[in-house]
Amino acid sequence: MTRERSLTTGRPRRRGRDRDALIAVSLTAVTLTASGCVVVHGEREVLPAATKAEAAKAVEQFTSAYNKADAAYDPSLDAEYTTGALGAIDAARLRAGRVNNPDGNPQHTPLTLTDVNYTIPEKPGWPRWFVADAQANKGGDARWVLVFTRGGLSERWQAAYLTLVAPGALPEFPKDKDGWAEAVPVDTAGLTRSPAGLSADYTTYLKDGGDAFADGAYTSELRSTRAKNASKPGLATQYIDEPLSDGDFAPLALRTANGGAVVFFATHHYVKQTAAAGAAVPTPNRNVRALTTGEIKQSLTMEFVANGMAVVPAASGAGKVSMTSRLEGLTAAKGE
Repeated sequence: MTRERSLTTGRPRRRGRDRDALIAVSLTAVTLTASGCVVVHGEREVLPAATKAEAAKAVEQFTSAYNKADAAYDPSLDAEYTTGALGAIDAARLRAGRVNNPDGNPQHTPLTLTDVNYTIPEKPGWPRWFVADAQANKGGDARWVLVFTRGGLSERWQAAYLTLVAPGALPEFPKDKDGWAEAVPVDTAGLTRSPAGLSADYTTYLKDGGDAFADGAYTSELRSTRAKNASKPGLATQYIDEPLSDGDFAPLALRTANGGAVVFFATHHYVKQTAAAGAAVPTPNRNVRALTTGEIKQSLTMEFVANGMAVVPAASGAGKVSMTSRLEGLTAAKGE
């Protein structure tokens, strides 16, 4: 059965509970008080998010579910293994595919991930999360960077973010003597931009510009492309950008070797095309049409979710936020 998602929670409803709650005691700090009572403070204990074996299993389960869903164009088949920005994008892609190909994906090629590197941070409390970057048989020579999260021992690991990064563009993540990386609190004051506010910073930049972000394909060039599209004769194009940072869309930050951080974050976008009197909105492609409600008479509003990966310098240094990667997907559209 297809599970419902929302941009507020992004979390699919579940029928069952994972069995690994039985080992919860191993992940808590137990303190004996003077009265002999046992006080559990698992939320305070700094622990690795997962073992490497658990991380490898999570990637394997995600890949298997992703392939089943892609082959059938059925979002229910991987709904338990995706969440957040990736979950919203993937579910919409599969819904559109099902509309256009009710019998499944005629061009399905199974995704394979090789040369997988795991970056697992130590941190207190939930959610716990880790990063896996891999070479894939899709996306050219770019590496797939996936962020997996879970909100408790009774939940399964889910892929929340996916970005594609050019070879050599992924920063170095320092690790301690045991091989664990460092998670950066999203409300830290130790960076030039707070991870908690980065989604809002980025959407403000797309609207108004400024000097917070370094020039590049996802910043200055994107703004330039938008400006050109907005001025086409006979067709007005409007852009509305909104931060998306609550619940399963919350940002996650990982310490880099130079004291800064890589931040994974999500944003929400609308693009409205309105034709002048006597003109027509350009005919959308079949995937857009599959997600469109209403009749396209004079305007078409498209809704997107994007997930980005940004390198944020340490507050003690200099430099601007650099957008290393950004992947967006259409999630809905409306004709009027």
